[in-house]
Amino acid sequence: MNKVPMTGGGFEALKEELRWRQQDERPRIIEAISEARAHGDLSENAEYHSAKEAQSLNEGRVNELEDLIARAEVIDVSKLTGDTVKFGATVELVDEDTEEKKTYQIVGDQEADVKLGRISISSPIARALIGKKLGDTIEVNAPGGARGYEVTDVRFG
Repeated sequence: MNKVPMTGGGFEALKEELRWRQQDERPRIIEAISEARAHGDLSENAEYHSAKEAQSLNEGRVNELEDLIARAEVIDVSKLTGDTVKFGATVELVDEDTEEKKTYQIVGDQEADVKLGRISISSPIARALIGKKLGDTIEVNAPGGARGYEVTDVRFG
């Protein structure tokens, strides 16, 4: 059973989604199925088939969330220290070509959101960053070609 690394915030978000799906969404879908069933002939009842599909998708996500929560390895980022990039680190980079600064936190796959500056531990840029220190450079193969970055800051918490 492979452990799934994640931050405390990511773990809490998964638990909250699971609670919502089990306590709010599941009863709503059951009610929709019951209502659609009351309309009669199920073979030509679009509402019934739609509600059953929603139920299937919801239960699939509930199973996925339960599995992720069971395998979660919660890492308290506030207790991490050092100058080497590892899981949970917030890293500031400077693009060697454009001098553009970017800041990313390396998080678990389930909590990654590039718009919020959180990249997955399994992403190419995170894999290139792991083990690097302040002042090191990395090269990442991006869709537009290889990009070079210099690590200008590594912090935790």
